[in-house]
Amino acid sequence: MQIVVGQPFAASETGGRANNEDAIYPAIGQAARGTGALFVVCDGVGGAERGEVASALACEALADGMAVTGGRDVQEAVKYTERRFDEYLAAHPEAVGMATTLTMLAFDRGGGVTVAHIGDSRVYQFRDGRIVFRTEDHSLVNVWVKLGRITAEEAARHTQRHVITRAIQGSSAPAEADVVRLTDVRPGDRFLLCTDGVTDVITDDALSSLFATHPTPEAVGRAIIDACSVRARDNFSFYIVPILRG
Repeated sequence: MQIVVGQPFAASETGGRANNEDAIYPAIGQAARGTGALFVVCDGVGGAERGEVASALACEALADGMAVTGGRDVQEAVKYTERRFDEYLAAHPEAVGMATTLTMLAFDRGGGVTVAHIGDSRVYQFRDGRIVFRTEDHSLVNVWVKLGRITAEEAARHTQRHVITRAIQGSSAPAEADVVRLTDVRPGDRFLLCTDGVTDVITDDALSSLFATHPTPEAVGRAIIDACSVRARDNFSFYIVPILRG
């Protein structure tokens, strides 16, 4: 059974930063409803515009890598992306150290939904305002939470909450994506891919409330933009992807 995607809504804003080191795929205005869709959101790090290069390159290369593998092998698409980083770094050695998080949501024409992520950008699945799926951050504070050293509430406020334990950097520091294939996807579900510029400002409970009270992806998206435009210290980027039928 094919899953049909409705019209997505996206934003990528500078927030409290001077430049935007996030990137999204497809570009705003280029995503369309239908089947066989791919969405990517990345948050670059590295400074001096290198984060901007890293996130944009990862979006482009992962999309190419998924096409090369026929959408069947996410880890191979990640390796393809790392090889593209190697090529860029060989030509631009001054960019050594650039890196990026990565989130991916892929709908294949056979009716499958694949989620993959590296770092602390997230993918959520909402149903009637409830979170039915959420990725787990690859971050230092999340490691500490799992070890029982700090609570989830302490992690949300910790000064080292932005230290990530996995990132796309190139094949010299390979990163494995967490990959999940979702089978419980229903009409009316909505997916959110977002960078930590969103989740720093809006808690999971607040996101649930937004998805429960706003009927369309655009309405939810405008509410997220309103909140982050006022309070975000970082760039913030997201895709909201609705499911029409399955």
